[in-house]
Amino acid sequence: MSIEPGLKVVHRRYVPYSHAHYAGNLVDGAYSLAAFGDVATEMCIRTDGDEGLFASYSDVQFREAVRAGDVLEITAELIKAGTRSRVIHFTVHVVARGAATEARPGAAAVLEPPLLATEATGTVVVPPRTST
Repeated sequence: MSIEPGLKVVHRRYVPYSHAHYAGNLVDGAYSLAAFGDVATEMCIRTDGDEGLFASYSDVQFREAVRAGDVLEITAELIKAGTRSRVIHFTVHVVARGAATEARPGAAAVLEPPLLATEATGTVVVPPRTST
């Protein structure tokens, strides 16, 4: 297993309308944080063979709205690896967005360039390595 800074994990997901909490089909910021937890889990599995645990966020920035009907690309990039800690930079980009109209209720569009919706820096911890 490699623990090299620069390692990236990328997930994509569609935001279902059942997750809209606010007018305009807005989704709460916790949706992005949950997605960060998912990519952090895969990062820990790849680097340490363990799901790891989130310890903290040192910064979270909500830059653009996330809406139901969006397609998100969530990225985790390993910044620093300590003995048991992993510092990770996270981003959520909106790569496609629903564009429904009465005439075309399923309309959607790819966003070029994608919108940076959320970014954060967080720390996860993993169990100590054991010799086998």
